[in-house]
Amino acid sequence: MTSPDIRPLKFNTARSIVCEPGAIGQLGEICADLSPGRVFLVTDPGIIAAGLHEPALDSLSSAGLACSVFQDVRADPPEEIVLNALDLARNEKTGTVVGLGGGSSMDVAKLIAALCYSSQALSDAYGIGNLTGERLPLVQIPTTAGTGSEVTPISIITTGATTKAAVIAPQLLPDVALLDPELTVGLPPHVTAATGIDAMVHAIESFTSAIHKNPYSDMLVTQALTLMSANIETAVHDGGDLAARTAMLFGSLLAGQAFANSPVAAVHALAYPLGGHFHIPHGLSNSLVLPHVLRFNYETSADHYATLAEIVMPGAGEGSASESLPDYFEALVDRLKMPSRLRELNVPEDSLPMLASDAMLQQRLLVNNPRKVSEQDALRIYEAAY
Repeated sequence: MTSPDIRPLKFNTARSIVCEPGAIGQLGEICADLSPGRVFLVTDPGIIAAGLHEPALDSLSSAGLACSVFQDVRADPPEEIVLNALDLARNEKTGTVVGLGGGSSMDVAKLIAALCYSSQALSDAYGIGNLTGERLPLVQIPTTAGTGSEVTPISIITTGATTKAAVIAPQLLPDVALLDPELTVGLPPHVTAATGIDAMVHAIESFTSAIHKNPYSDMLVTQALTLMSANIETAVHDGGDLAARTAMLFGSLLAGQAFANSPVAAVHALAYPLGGHFHIPHGLSNSLVLPHVLRFNYETSADHYATLAEIVMPGAGEGSASESLPDYFEALVDRLKMPSRLRELNVPEDSLPMLASDAMLQQRLLVNNPRKVSEQDALRIYEAAY
């Protein structure tokens, strides 16, 4: 028997994970164990309007903890949002930070916890390993099954009209990732679909990552795709199915753990310009380019894609399995009633060269792709997606 090729690796994740219906009721006890100080809850207006923050506040109150709420996070949060939240958190003498919402709220919460009492400027923290010092206790509570941000050491912030930057540091991993599938029951079908595809992309790109692919992440990917491929359609079309919601939420976390240690690549690199220029939601941007990147990577990743195809399409013939993986996702997107072409999102055809040029700026991601991507390659992928 051939021994697996295990490269040197370091695997980091959240210190503790809780996943069960009604888990939000444990928030007060968890925060009290972390710090007796005031809790700073970071969220967005949609969460407030839906009342999803109320059980969190009730739990904190029952534990005797005071709480301040910052509710101004918006999608693709700009630096101004982070700086405003930092000022408020400092004035409130924050003891523990809680992120409640999608990836944007959790990304902002990470930076609040890390920079609340730090002399380091946000601008100096961008990049890999540039964040200094320790952070406040941090609890992350996702309300979508998609980003995996609750278990990643990454925070993405909008730095200009169409540009983003990442803070990547182990300090951004939380003390506790708290998963309550009941918080996702009210998600609209189109959000459930887009975030679900986003999580599946995390798993796929982790499995084929060129530099840090490892057996631990591979194991997580296998379980993540098993859960999500079996449950995404039910979660989209029957949002009240708590078992499907639980499977998607936990699958998303597993995929987040995987790509936090074996990073994503060209799908994400080509998705970011679509969000930056045309404000297409991140999960939808991923789904638009996914099949075409899979076909581009086929010559280097056929064996890996065959393994993944067997997971999402049990019983697929070995000879055609890797080639059928892009077809599977195109059909899945159609069944989920998601747009499948850039033209459907009013992306002008003459913008494709600009998008390809901007994608080349994402070298942090492109270095992980199993096949080298040139600007001309990126343009051809966008053209195929158009």
